[in-house]
Amino acid sequence: MEGDLWLLCAALAAAAIVYYLTGVTRRRSGRLPPGPWPVPVVGNVLSLRGNMHHELARMARQYGPVMTLKLGLVTAVVVSSPDAAREAFTKHDRRLAARALPDASRARGFSERSMIWLPSSDQRWKTLRGIVATHMFSPRSLAAARGVRERKVRDIVAYFARHAGKEIDVSQVVYGGVTNLVSSAFFSVNVVDVGSESAHGLREAVQEIVLAIAKPNVSDLVPFLRPLDLQGWRRWTTKRLDKIFGILDGIIDRRLASATAEKHDDFLDSLLELMSAGKIARDNVRAIMFDAFGAGTDTIAITVEWAMAELLRNPSVMAKVRAEMKDVLGGGKETMEEDDMEKLPYLQAVVKEAMRLHPVAPILLPHRAAEDGVEIGGYAVPKGSTVIFNAWAIMRDPAAWERPDEFMPERFLQRVEKADFRGKEYDFIPFGSGRRMLLSAFPPSMSSSTHSRPSLYLYLYLCSRTSFKLI
Repeated sequence: MEGDLWLLCAALAAAAIVYYLTGVTRRRSGRLPPGPWPVPVVGNVLSLRGNMHHELARMARQYGPVMTLKLGLVTAVVVSSPDAAREAFTKHDRRLAARALPDASRARGFSERSMIWLPSSDQRWKTLRGIVATHMFSPRSLAAARGVRERKVRDIVAYFARHAGKEIDVSQVVYGGVTNLVSSAFFSVNVVDVGSESAHGLREAVQEIVLAIAKPNVSDLVPFLRPLDLQGWRRWTTKRLDKIFGILDGIIDRRLASATAEKHDDFLDSLLELMSAGKIARDNVRAIMFDAFGAGTDTIAITVEWAMAELLRNPSVMAKVRAEMKDVLGGGKETMEEDDMEKLPYLQAVVKEAMRLHPVAPILLPHRAAEDGVEIGGYAVPKGSTVIFNAWAIMRDPAAWERPDEFMPERFLQRVEKADFRGKEYDFIPFGSGRRMLLSAFPPSMSSSTHSRPSLYLYLYLCSRTSFKLI
């Protein structure tokens, strides 16, 4: 015990020395953005209690839209305005396309296999991205899965209909339905029962991993202490990954066992064909499946929940949405179809406004400056520094949005430019922008506003066909 305490004290002393040296280097390296004065060793971490995006937005009002923080010994540059984001993504996208890796993501070597964490300069990232774009989000694959999407949406709607007038856990129902939508569309298997706890605790394990990655970790704040894993977050994440990989391995094994008897002609079949041809390893198959669940379920489910919550808060907006849908359902038509989305501009505006106010990832996933020469707003961004885009602050910037904190879907009907999800208008970047945006693997037709259908289509059914109370 005394030995461990001595080691920790020695490490902190060494950290203080390194901090001093990096401070000297910082003063010599050029004009960094302004920011609060850091405390030795811990930096500005103590100023970021509570919701990080709220605190970063508050600090940006004092220090400006481009500011410097010290997160332990790590230099971070925070971007909080549309103009600064535009400059970063248009001039320096390639230099900023690396990821700042949280230590928890290194569990089981996951960061070396996942598209989410691999640097865009890595050939493995390019290969996996190409596989997903070609086999998962190609127009043919999306069209083939349309019937599955519609059936899964009907399952959710049927659950709400059976429980009309009762208190239900909307989050649980929507998440379960969306998980099945993703797993069935791409892997031809249901993994949860709609309205019940996730099978095998899949949701809980995924959320716990996200929590571990988001938690303050001394391994991230003081990188040379990383091998010690002092707080145990990497070991903790390893156990959850093992659980999830066990579920995914079960799906793969069942498919391999039935491969000679039945072909599903889905994305998993394509992955297994590539694996059998030696083009990718089984670890890559698992990582792609995990990325699909991780990125494709919460993003849809949380957006639907927030959109429903805003409609319940704003009855006049709800009335307009229902009136628009009633027009489309005229002439004896009983249910909506995906093609009807193009006839529902106000509904699309509602979803966009919900995403503007409540982005799923308020600070996106931090980038890392992989090269020298990056300059934003006249300030230098040092090589190796973490770059944080506060999407929450950017999409509530009063210079870009009138009454930015209010839920006003009409603003998207009035915009001259066509606001979609591809990050081309830098005041609306719910998925980020550039080559590392969440939709970067999608073909252009999929990432346009009229074709981002799974979330819109699901929400379309929920708000037009059900009656329920929020818990």
